[in-house]
Amino acid sequence: MAELLTQPTDQDPRSFIEAIAHPTRRADALVLLDLMGRVTGERAVMWGPSMIGFGRYHYRYASGHEGDALSVGFSPRTTAQALYGLLAAPGVEDLLPRLGKHRRGAGCLYITSLAAVDLAVLEDLVRRGHDFMATEDVT
Repeated sequence: MAELLTQPTDQDPRSFIEAIAHPTRRADALVLLDLMGRVTGERAVMWGPSMIGFGRYHYRYASGHEGDALSVGFSPRTTAQALYGLLAAPGVEDLLPRLGKHRRGAGCLYITSLAAVDLAVLEDLVRRGHDFMATEDVT
């Protein structure tokens, strides 16, 4: 079975963020780093070259494929922050309309600017996502 490409690394998440050239993307990433760490109680870990995760879970599919993934996290992309692990928990669909300006991908949220979202709603999404992934047996 092929090894997963996105694995935890020893790279420092704060140093990674501080190297981001775009000032708004860098500032928002620092806010997300602190917010997700505070809400989850987890230490930030780089997953691959550009994803910052908080917590992890193990998954196993019926096909036999299995591995570990970050519970919740984000990646500062060129045009937006990609947020992971926030859409699987029960009740999140009710929160999304109150979040503010965002786009939805297959498994993540894209936020162009944290100034355009309600941070209290974002904290609730992070908490629900992390708690759900920490207690679920993902198969």
